Amino acid sequence: MSDDAVVRPRPEAVVTLRPASGARIEGGFWGARQRVNRDVTIPLGARRIRESGAFANLEAAARGAGGEHRGKVFADSDVYKWLEALAWERGRADSDGLARAYEEAAGLVAAAQAPDGYLHTHTQLTGRERYSDLASSHELYCAGHLMQAAVAGSRALGDDTLLRVAAKFADHLVKDLPADALDGHPEIETALAELYRETGVRPYLDLAARMVTGRGHERLPLKGHHGPGIRQDRVPLRDATTVEGHAVRALYLAAGATDVAAETGDGDLLAALTRQWRDMVATKTYLTGGLGSVWYGEQFGGPHELTPETAYCETCAAVASVQWSWRMLLATGEPGYADLMERTLYNAVLPGLSLGGDRFFYVNALRVRAGANPDDRRAAARGRQDWYGTACCPPNVMRLLSSLGHYLATRSEDGVQLHLYASGTVRAGDVLLEVRTGYPWDGRVEIVVRETPERPWTFSARIPSWADGASVNAEPAEPGYHRIRRAWRPGDRVTLDLAVRPRLTAAVPRLDVARGQVAVERGPLVYCLEQPDHPGVIVDDLCLAATPGLRDGAPIAGLPAEVVPMIARGRIHAHRDEDAGFPYRTAAAPREPEHTGPVDLTFVPYYAWANRGAGPMTIWTPMH
Repeated sequence: MSDDAVVRPRPEAVVTLRPASGARIEGGFWGARQRVNRDVTIPLGARRIRESGAFANLEAAARGAGGEHRGKVFADSDVYKWLEALAWERGRADSDGLARAYEEAAGLVAAAQAPDGYLHTHTQLTGRERYSDLASSHELYCAGHLMQAAVAGSRALGDDTLLRVAAKFADHLVKDLPADALDGHPEIETALAELYRETGVRPYLDLAARMVTGRGHERLPLKGHHGPGIRQDRVPLRDATTVEGHAVRALYLAAGATDVAAETGDGDLLAALTRQWRDMVATKTYLTGGLGSVWYGEQFGGPHELTPETAYCETCAAVASVQWSWRMLLATGEPGYADLMERTLYNAVLPGLSLGGDRFFYVNALRVRAGANPDDRRAAARGRQDWYGTACCPPNVMRLLSSLGHYLATRSEDGVQLHLYASGTVRAGDVLLEVRTGYPWDGRVEIVVRETPERPWTFSARIPSWADGASVNAEPAEPGYHRIRRAWRPGDRVTLDLAVRPRLTAAVPRLDVARGQVAVERGPLVYCLEQPDHPGVIVDDLCLAATPGLRDGAPIAGLPAEVVPMIARGRIHAHRDEDAGFPYRTAAAPREPEHTGPVDLTFVPYYAWANRGAGPMTIWTPMH
C-alpha cells in the first residue's frame, strides 16, 4: 500500500488514514541502506535468481516446453519479489540498466502465461494437475507475489505489462478456481485486495474475502507431524485470540485479512485482528520485533516462549510484520502499530542483510554462545550466507527497502501524519514537507513546510513509546501522536527532540530466559555484545555492573563511522567450580557469583553484528 491509488475512501470503510504520495528518502541512515540495496543487493539478486534456474523455468514455460523444473516449487515468487523491488527503484530514480532488466523480465513473465491466464512454471513444466495440491504447491502464493509486483509497476511506473498478466490470472481464478480452494501458504489475500484497489474490479476483493473466511475449518490436508494450526487452518480468524503456526504464513494472512476488513468495512474482523496483534506483541514478540521462536515448522511458539539462542525470527517474518502493522495503522491511526514497525525495521529486518548488501541471514538469533553448532546453513553461528536454496528472504528485503519511503507518512481529511523518521520529503496532497534529521543516531528531527494550502490543517508527529523526555518546539511531548493544528505558511518549522539516549531494558518475569538480565537500547536501536570487541574473553562470561554508567563510545573499526557504540562498566564471570564435570550444585546454600574486573563492555547495534566475522553475541546480559 503506497499511494493515492491505494485506498478509495467510502462511507462504510474502516480505513482512517491514506498513505502520503510522493514520500521520498533522501540521504541519512535509510538513504544509505537504499543505495546499497540498489547498487549491490538487487543486482546480486538478479544473478542469484538466474543461477537458481527461476528464469530458465519461465523461458521453458514461454516455449511451451515440459519436463524438468529447476529449484523450489515456489521459485517463480523470487522473480516476482525482485521485479517488485525493481519497479519501486525505477520509481525512485530510473536508469537504463534498471529499465532493461525490468522490461526483459516482465516480458518473459508475460510470455510464460498460459492462454487462459494461469501461470505457475512448476505445474506448467511438470504437467501436474492444476490446484491438485494447494497445501504444498504454492500456486496461489506465487500468484500473489506476481500481483504485488504488477501493482508496484503500475503505481511506480505507470506500466501495465505485469498488471495485464496479473489481471488475466486473477480473472482466471475468479472464474475457474474451486470454490473451497485455499493455498497452504497465505499471501494472495492481500495481493488480491491490492489488485482490486488498482483496478477497481470487485470480484478480486470478493475472492480475497472468501479465502480469509475459508480458513480455520481444517480444509487443508495434513502432512507429517503438523496439525492444521501450522497453516492457519485450525481456528477461523474471527474466533482466534492469537497468531499461531508458521510465522510468515500467519502474518501474510493477517495482512490480507486487514485489507479485506478495511475495504469491506468489516469492523468485527478488524476487532479480531486487533486482539490477535495485541496478544502477539504482548506474548510472542522478541525485543527486536522478531517473530517466530520454533525452528520446527518455522513457527510461533507458546506465550513467552522466546528463548534467545533458538530464536528463529525469520527475516521474511519481520517483513510480513511490517506489512501487517502498516495496514493496522492505516485502519486505526493508533501509534502502537508504528512503534512496532520502527522496532522491526531497525532490529529485525536490517539484521537480515549485511552492511555491504551481499550476505543474508535467514534466521536471526538473539544470542550465539561460544561453541554454538553451525551445522544448519541457516544458523546464526555460521554468519550471513551469500544466498539460500530457499531464497524467500533476500528479495523480500529488497522490495521492502525499495518501497520504504511509502511507509513514512499518511494523510487524512484533517491533515498529515508523520510515523517514521528519515531525511527526505513528504508529499501529501497539497502539502509538501521537508524532513531533516540524523536519526536514529540523533533525536533531532526538523520538519519544514514547503508547500501548504491556506486552510488550517493538523500536523501529527509520532513520539515513540521509549522517548521519555521528548519535546516538540522545546515543549514537553508525551509518547503518542503530538498534534499541531493551525494555518501554515511556507517556511514554518516544527522541531522534534526524541530524546535518543541509552537505556536498560528488562523483560517481564514470565520471560524466564531473561530473568536477571538486561538489554541495552538507544533510541529505536537494540544493542548487543559481540565477540570482536572483547578479545581475550568470551562474551558468554561478561556481565554488567550494577551501576553500568552507559555512555556513547567512539567509532569502531570495521563499522560505519556514524555508528554510535555504547560503553558500560562490567565484569568477567569467574568460573571457579563450574568445570567440575556436572553443571549443577546444591542450592541449600546459594552463593553470589564470583567475578573479576572491572572491565569496559562495548555494545554495538544488533543490526550491525556479524559484519566483522561470526562469533559469540548476546542481546541479554546478566547484571551483577
